[in-house]
Amino acid sequence: MQFALDLLVSVVGLVVFAQHVWALRGHFVSTEMNNGARGIALMAIAAALYYLGLTWALPQPPAAQLVGAVIALSSLALFWAAVGASRRARLRYVFDEGRPETLVTEGPYRVVRHPFYTSYIIYWVGWAIATWSVWSIPPLLVIAVVYTLAARFEERLFAGTPLAGAYDTYRRQAGLFWPRF
Repeated sequence: MQFALDLLVSVVGLVVFAQHVWALRGHFVSTEMNNGARGIALMAIAAALYYLGLTWALPQPPAAQLVGAVIALSSLALFWAAVGASRRARLRYVFDEGRPETLVTEGPYRVVRHPFYTSYIIYWVGWAIATWSVWSIPPLLVIAVVYTLAARFEERLFAGTPLAGAYDTYRRQAGLFWPRF
């Protein structure tokens, strides 16, 4: 049973990760990958390998593995909704200094300003739960901090554009990663 659940968690983790990797070339439009994007890519690869190691090295409660796999897999609903809503917006890589040309406020963007980062965080939380280890928390915290820094960086880019006023209004309506209530 443990082998089957370890395999399930690993497959789910890698399948979701592969879809995030697809977005680098299939959705985002930056002409080249900047150092910040490369750093996040390396961080994500290291985290995936780390969580794979934890998955196979330590025994986990079956319930934690199943719940974690479902959470990780469910992050794809938000991820693909964000892809659909932003397809025409020509979004750039993380930490790209190019000024935004469009403001997406449809689909999941109605309630959260950074649904891609939210989906990534949900994914990593799911995999961390599936490992059921205190050792899964430090990389999760690093990932959350890095995505927060990236989101704040992107928000500062709007200040120097004709979209600044509209973005400020939007910022008051939609949460950073979680809906406002």
